[in-house]
Formats: sequence, structure tokens, C-alpha cells
Amino acid sequence: MPSSFGHHGIDVLIRKLESIGTLSEEERQAIQSLPMRIHILGARQDIVRDGEQPTQCCLILDGWVCRYKLLSQGKRQILSFHIAGDMPDLQGLHAHTMDYGLSTVKHATVAFIARESLRELTARFPSLATLLWRDTLLDAAVVRAWMTGMGRRTAFERIGHLFCELYLKLRAVGLAGDYRCPLPVTQMDLADALGLTPVHINRVLREMRSRALITLRHQTLVIEAWDDLLQASEFDPTYLYLEMRAAA
Repeated sequence: MPSSFGHHGIDVLIRKLESIGTLSEEERQAIQSLPMRIHILGARQDIVRDGEQPTQCCLILDGWVCRYKLLSQGKRQILSFHIAGDMPDLQGLHAHTMDYGLSTVKHATVAFIARESLRELTARFPSLATLLWRDTLLDAAVVRAWMTGMGRRTAFERIGHLFCELYLKLRAVGLAGDYRCPLPVTQMDLADALGLTPVHINRVLREMRSRALITLRHQTLVIEAWDDLLQASEFDPTYLYLEMRAAA
């Protein structure tokens, strides 16, 4: 469904890029001038499917999206969660066929930007191309962190690590603060993302609450003891590149 969300919604992309680097005023204006189509999508609605060959990239303006793979028996593996400001299929600029699906987690507002427009933008502004490349490096770093968790972290550490990661990503684009952030995902979503069962997820969440580490209600996560959760999850935020803003 087309939306009147407004072209100013692309400012979330600017906030995201400025959380990992520096943009000139000319680059900001060029981003704001990108032609796009804005749509409002319902919950659990596919944006692009595995194997498709889209000619546009997706920018999340509002809501949450996940990357996923489906196995032949219908089992789902969530590969990553994405929030406002993310372009989860940016790699598609240089890969013609999708090797994963993108789906909304709940309702979301997304902008579709032609790949050709993005290629022209990066050709005009090489430093912006570098910043978008840095964003894909961040994406790969998150994948490595998830792989490490799936292979070597306990269930408690996996969940705690994910909570810390999501909070910092949301805070970087102005969507979280005071150790409080939205978390519109179900226990099944967390299970599909972390290679656990919903029963195991529920058990760990109860333990986190009993240790006064988190509060989770009404799709809002409150981290009650940030330093303790960091230590218990062995969370090191270096891979999120957020400290690079000062050096960029």
C-alpha cells in the first residue's frame, strides 16, 4: 500500500550513516533527493523472496524487518533483525539474485529505491560510497557475532548479547535511550534467530528477570543492569563500528 509517510523519512538513513561516519551537507542533500516509492506493509509480509532478482533496494523508514531463510520442511532461520535507517538488501547493488528473504516483523514503512539511482549516487560521491561500504562491513560483523553466538555461547549469553546489540543500534538512530528500547519480536522470533526453542527462550527470560537484569513487557525492553548484562553476555560493542564516528 503506498504511503504519505513523506520524503523526509529518508532522514533515518542519514542518522544511520552519521552514526558510523560523517556526511557533508551536499551528501545529505543528495540522499534526500533520491527518488523512492514509499509503502506501508503489514506484519509478517514479504518484501522480497529468496531467489528473486529485484531492481530496487529497501530502506526501512519505520518498524522492524528480518532477513530469513526457509528450509524445505518450513523451518525458518532468522539471519538478522533490521530497524529504521537500515538497508538490509544493500548488497544487492552488486548481487543480482537474492539468497535470502526479507519480511516485516510487525507493520513497517519502507522506501524502495532503484538500484540504478544508488549506483549514480555512489559514483557522484565516492566518500558516500565508502560510507555505504562501511555499513555493509558492519552488517557482516553482526553476522560474525551471531555465528559465534550460535556456535559457542550459551543460550543466556546469546539472548543477552542480542539485547545489548539491538539497544545500541536503536540508540544510534535515536530510537532508544535510558537503557529502554522497543522489542516487537515474539519468543518464536527469538528462537528462530538464536537457534533455540521457545521454551528455552522463555526459561532464560525468566532467569534474566529474576536476576534483575531486564524487564520485558508491552514490547518494550528495559535493561535494568547494563554493566551486569554486558559482563554476563561477554558483549564487546567494537564490532558495531559506532565508535568510528569520532574518527571518520
